[in-house]
Amino acid sequence: MSAALPPRDPSTPVTYDAVLLTSFGGPEGQDDVLPFLRNVTRGRGIPDERLEEVAHHYRAFGGISPINAQNRELRSALQAEIDSRGLDLPVLWGNRNWDPYLADTLREASAAGHRHLLAVVTSAYSSYSGCRQYREDLATALEETGLAGELSIDKVRQYFDHPGFVTPFVDGVGAGLAALAAGLGHDGDLARDAHVVFVTHSIPTAAAEASGPPGAGLGQEGAYGAQHRAVAELVMASLAAPADGEAGVGLGAGVAWSLAFQSRSGSPSTPWLEPDVNDHLAVLAEQGTKAVVIAPIGFVSDHMEVLWDLDEEASATARELGLLVERAPTPGVHPAFVSGLVDLIQERHRAAGAPAATAERPALSPLGPWYDVCRPGCCAPTRGQARPAVAGLG
Repeated sequence: MSAALPPRDPSTPVTYDAVLLTSFGGPEGQDDVLPFLRNVTRGRGIPDERLEEVAHHYRAFGGISPINAQNRELRSALQAEIDSRGLDLPVLWGNRNWDPYLADTLREASAAGHRHLLAVVTSAYSSYSGCRQYREDLATALEETGLAGELSIDKVRQYFDHPGFVTPFVDGVGAGLAALAAGLGHDGDLARDAHVVFVTHSIPTAAAEASGPPGAGLGQEGAYGAQHRAVAELVMASLAAPADGEAGVGLGAGVAWSLAFQSRSGSPSTPWLEPDVNDHLAVLAEQGTKAVVIAPIGFVSDHMEVLWDLDEEASATARELGLLVERAPTPGVHPAFVSGLVDLIQERHRAAGAPAATAERPALSPLGPWYDVCRPGCCAPTRGQARPAVAGLG
């Protein structure tokens, strides 16, 4: 097996020759559903009978996950933005768990003459599954293809507090609050009656504690929880401020918010981050809340876990509780998000014969900007997550 490449110093400009959009993948028909879920859970010995409990989410949508179509759209939007900036960088696309697989994309990259790839991952936060596992899968794909000595792959930094990621949520939550104000009518008071529930994927508490660099002191939820809470605070602070050129306060002034979790899986005996969004909505209703905006800040697109867990289940729970409910959109191909991702690419890319395109590293929270290269032990795998040691991915 060939040795993985040593990590490069990110302060040294690199001329990349392609961008690698890296995502999770999803089935594109009924016959794909079980094979896809087997890929996702490989090595865990989960029988097909249990996988079918999840498969019905996909089967309800014809066996088609929206994530692949969303990534095709994002790839096209990224390419258009890159081209508009005069950068010679084709955008490739590879998935961890379904076609196009990372290994196949790397073979195509090599055949096209590419040697230095910059990965943009569809995950904004630090965690094993959201960052390190992507790096491990990229390293594994290099080894499987025999390209570890030929191709190098770096990765843009975690972008949870980049303006390009936060702005779409400000817009979406603001639109949701405006809709709630109209629904509550003249007797309603957003500060009294409304609540913004920010939602992300639950992970085991041990994995949350291990997220981020060791010894970072970010609390029991580690970098994963701290980063999500930072985004929620940024969104609400922006919505509490008056619009440019206006006096007074913004629509979100005084509106309460909280962070809830969705899509818990695994053994019931293993602690996961709580509260579950459905349980949390019931508590809010008991406390007198009349209206909620559900904001899926853990995700970059409206994929299956958003469409099912939030649009089908959580929104139904809210309505059963008598709550007015609005669901804010994910960034998708919001212009600010697309532009922000290309800004992140330009942080690391030096066009041939030119200095680095930008030295700016915008970040809206005190936690950022996050590291270009993960620190040793960052997002260490917990029991059941261990993978081979990785080097060579920035």
